[in-house]
Amino acid sequence: MSTALHPSTPATASTTPITAPREHRGVALMVAGGLLLGTIGVFVEEAAQHPLTTVWFRCAFGGAALLLWGVATGRLRELALRGRVLAAALSAGVLMLANWALFFAAIERTSIGVATVVFHVQPLWVLALGAWWLRESVTRRQLGAALLALAGLTLATGLVDGAASAGRGMSSGYAFGLLMCLGGSLSYAAVTLIAKQANGSASSFALAWWQCAVGTVALAWWPALHGWPAWGASWAWLAGLGVIHTGLAYVVLYAGMARLSTSRIALLQFVYPAAAVLVDWLAYGRVLSALQLVGVGLMAVALLGVRQQKH
Repeated sequence: MSTALHPSTPATASTTPITAPREHRGVALMVAGGLLLGTIGVFVEEAAQHPLTTVWFRCAFGGAALLLWGVATGRLRELALRGRVLAAALSAGVLMLANWALFFAAIERTSIGVATVVFHVQPLWVLALGAWWLRESVTRRQLGAALLALAGLTLATGLVDGAASAGRGMSSGYAFGLLMCLGGSLSYAAVTLIAKQANGSASSFALAWWQCAVGTVALAWWPALHGWPAWGASWAWLAGLGVIHTGLAYVVLYAGMARLSTSRIALLQFVYPAAAVLVDWLAYGRVLSALQLVGVGLMAVALLGVRQQKH
């Protein structure tokens, strides 16, 4: 969900005291959203389409789902963007296309679990780009967390203990898949900063819909030129990527975020990669090695520390 389609930082977070029932419901919604996102890889694998075809279907069905949600909630006026805000939304849309295409291609070359875990190095890119682009200061704690996360990332890839050689293996482009995933997370980090700059001028709903609109228009030529998937199961899996992982997950996650403090939101973000690792094991029998799991733990500790300090 972007700023809305793969949230890592909420556009708006609750700053008022949160009552226990409201917080419990928020936690339940965030967990549900994370579990939904954890199944993205299965939909990508089972659809078995070229990454650009998969991205186009996600944008088309996701945009339609978000539009219906906007009609139902009376929020269509938020989609009327102009000037620099519209330019920011369009730029975010282009970057999100790159993010999704690279991430889906990385899943094909690595695995659902590894690709999702590696993708979650994204907050480090945000930290680095924020220091370079927005001239934000970097504390010693943030720098230490970044180094710890990079150490965890190295272990999580499976390159250290040879786990990458098992399963799909290096010969199938495993290393290239890792680079694709890092490129996708870098693209998404840029989207996060754009959304941060546009905060207050455009809602997360508007940014999400415009991202889908850009993808639908920009990539319409790909399936038209290379052929549409055969009617049947592939269409159902592709529609699910848009309706479930874009429309439904957007509504569920942001409903949860509105009920929680930013520190609690940061912690619950890790439901997604944990769910992806579990789903990869249950669906395809692909299990991370002990050393890879240690790496995942180091990344979680480091990235959680970065997020909590930022908020």
